[in-house]
Amino acid sequence: MMKVLQAVALLAATMSMGLMAGVFGVYAHAIMPGLRRNGDRTFVSAFQAIDRAIVNPLFMVWFFGALAFSGTAAALLGGERPVLPWVAGALLLYLAVVGITMAVHVPLNDAIKAAGDGDLALVRERFDERRWAAWNVVRALLSTAALGCLAWALVEYGRTVLG
Repeated sequence: MMKVLQAVALLAATMSMGLMAGVFGVYAHAIMPGLRRNGDRTFVSAFQAIDRAIVNPLFMVWFFGALAFSGTAAALLGGERPVLPWVAGALLLYLAVVGITMAVHVPLNDAIKAAGDGDLALVRERFDERRWAAWNVVRALLSTAALGCLAWALVEYGRTVLG
């Protein structure tokens, strides 16, 4: 039964991490560059709408699930030496992602949502989209590295635990 729980936790961690790496990657590759090309009214209203839409129960399961499932996998795999370092690495990388999100992105997102539609040039300037985008690239890289760690943990798990 323990092997099943370990495998499920590791697989759930990998899947949720992949979803989050994809979200951050799409923001870095398409959403922010696309928004950047627009005027202040379009940028502000579109960003506000996207941020309101993304904060939903399913996204929260993915976002916090990557952390919770990685932590659960690490706890359940405590005795599995070849696997544990990879899961612990992913957990630490994603902890950094969560920290960046809480310190940089959430305050900026909340501020632009609260700004309404007054002086849109000032709202956009205060939002500091360059800072938001730069730190999002960091989140994309860290979560992709964490996904790589978890993928390798699955390989090691298959080799050592399942034989």
